[in-house]
Amino acid sequence: ENSLQKISICSSVKSSGIFVSPYALNLSSFTKLIRRLQVKHAGFSRAEIVGAVQEVRRMNKGVLSGLAISSIEEKASAIL
Repeated sequence: ENSLQKISICSSVKSSGIFVSPYALNLSSFTKLIRRLQVKHAGFSRAEIVGAVQEVRRMNKGVLSGLAISSIEEKASAIL
């Protein structure tokens, strides 16, 4: 049991000592997606754009992983 705990702890701590949750959203990709949508849909607020992305996630069984950013962008644009 202890060896399993050590493995899970090691896999979730970067060499810099910063904890990284395996469930953390890739904020770099998320930020890039939101910026692209803000440029494309300047008339919508950030909250509306984030809501559209959340709707895409809901329609995809609660996850965005596995979808290309361009695919998420297209689906969110259709919602907006």
